[in-house]
Amino acid sequence: MTALHASEEWQASAACRGQSAAIFFAPTHFERKDARAARERQAKAVCASCPVRSQCLQYALRIREPHGIWGGLSEVERRSMIA
Repeated sequence: MTALHASEEWQASAACRGQSAAIFFAPTHFERKDARAARERQAKAVCASCPVRSQCLQYALRIREPHGIWGGLSEVERRSMIA
């Protein structure tokens, strides 16, 4: 097992495992503002009960993940933390 793999074992315990990725990432087609808000609320609700939410957020911040909901925050919310 590599050090990188070992440091990401938290992913196995993530509440989003088995969930549809569609709620965590914007579709490739146009998404209305109200539809986006509803999708993000649904994703954040999954994150709210996640036992590894903090590790997920730290991972997304570390790799500067530009898309999706990670650790309960959107790309815009994460960007404001590192700007």
